[in-house]
Amino acid sequence: MKSKPIVIVMLVLAFFSCGPKKGIVTKRENTTTSKTVVTKKVEQKQVPTVTADKPVNADKKPQSAVEVYIQQYAYIAKKNMKEHKIPASITLAQGILESGSGKGRLAVKANNHFGIKCHGWKGAKIYHDDDRSQECFRKYKKAESSYEDHSEFLTGRKRYASLFNLKPDDYKGWAKGLRAAGYATDRKYPQKLISLIERYQLYRYDAEVLGKASSKRKRSSTTIIEGIKKKDILKKHTVTKGDTLYSLSRLYSTTVDAIKKRNQLKSNDLTIGQELIIPN
Repeated sequence: MKSKPIVIVMLVLAFFSCGPKKGIVTKRENTTTSKTVVTKKVEQKQVPTVTADKPVNADKKPQSAVEVYIQQYAYIAKKNMKEHKIPASITLAQGILESGSGKGRLAVKANNHFGIKCHGWKGAKIYHDDDRSQECFRKYKKAESSYEDHSEFLTGRKRYASLFNLKPDDYKGWAKGLRAAGYATDRKYPQKLISLIERYQLYRYDAEVLGKASSKRKRSSTTIIEGIKKKDILKKHTVTKGDTLYSLSRLYSTTVDAIKKRNQLKSNDLTIGQELIIPN
């Protein structure tokens, strides 16, 4: 049959035409991406170091315990001098010596700055080793009461009466007189008081109470004459240790406010070596 080869050819053609069709295969790219971490270098700004302002008198030496004590109790000593006629210099020197500049046990625990024992005292008491073990001492609520009691102790006993015949600023006479009257048994007691008074210029408080300048005090003052008339005289004062605006106002017969105004001072603080113009 002639038609047979034709059928075979057609079958072969059909076979190839029915094969799998290749479609367009889109290859999906892997969506997983690796993240690259970029570290951005941040420049740190330098923060300026904050330092505390230096005090005006940074070069000034810190005060000693004695100087702190004097500043704290000088006004009480001057007040008692006005009322009881006992030199402020003597009272302060005794307080410094007998209280250890306010750091002794009796001063800290009992506000007793002069080591006054009970002797019929009806107030609070404290017991402390002195000449004998556990002796009775007076105890006060405040230091001011101790100062007042000290003044009354001296004025109320006949053995100290001769001291009040001395000049009010005769601290040497008072120091020696206290020892002679039996206030202290230490033979060097007068010298100790005098040494403290002169070292710390405590006699200036006597002068302040009496309203006069102390002749024992060394001054670094100069006077510049600008004209012939008295009103044209300009005085300058170089500040020394222990000077205060108040003491200078008394020395030059002026006022604290006048000195501050003339020198454009905003506070009462003075520095050693500072030059002040003293108003007329």
